[in-house]
Amino acid sequence: MTEDAPWLVVGLGNPGREYAGNRHNVGFMVAELLASRIGAKVGRHKRAVAEVGEGRLGFGGPKLILVKPLTYMNLSGAPVSALAQFFKVPVENVVAVHDELDVPYGQVRVKRGGGEGGHNGLRSMSKSLGTKEYARVRFGIGRPPGRQDPADFVLSDFSAVERKELDFLVDRAADVVEAVVLEGVEWAQNKYHGN
Repeated sequence: MTEDAPWLVVGLGNPGREYAGNRHNVGFMVAELLASRIGAKVGRHKRAVAEVGEGRLGFGGPKLILVKPLTYMNLSGAPVSALAQFFKVPVENVVAVHDELDVPYGQVRVKRGGGEGGHNGLRSMSKSLGTKEYARVRFGIGRPPGRQDPADFVLSDFSAVERKELDFLVDRAADVVEAVVLEGVEWAQNKYHGN
């Protein structure tokens, strides 16, 4: 990893007001918070169907390129790959932020590589990047109650009870992304996996 290479932080979600509060859109929520933290002006990019914001993490810190693909979840990989090439971001500096059914609500987990767990956004990214070896910040949404179809569950809004904690958890997920960029995946795992 080159010291001065930028980082591509990809918040996964679906565009459009009707999806804005969905569990599947938590990646967008984290990307938006990070953009406000670093003072990035977010707008459409000329090379990809995505909203992009750029800035530095701290004074003189690493450059972050925050990405919200606007292609819908299952086609997220094409804009991610195009932007990684455009900004010359090595795959080890790509971080996907996404909802995770296999992690309980209220927990944020980090890993590098591995499977996609049926997540279409990750599957598309892995295919377009030609590797699974990018970092993932996994925002736990838990399993659907009863017999609800997971596809319906992820496309539903957070419950009133969940929304009480949501801002705090999005804030924590943004902290985890910053830790991955500044200190690495392993350090972030050690710090955040106990909580």
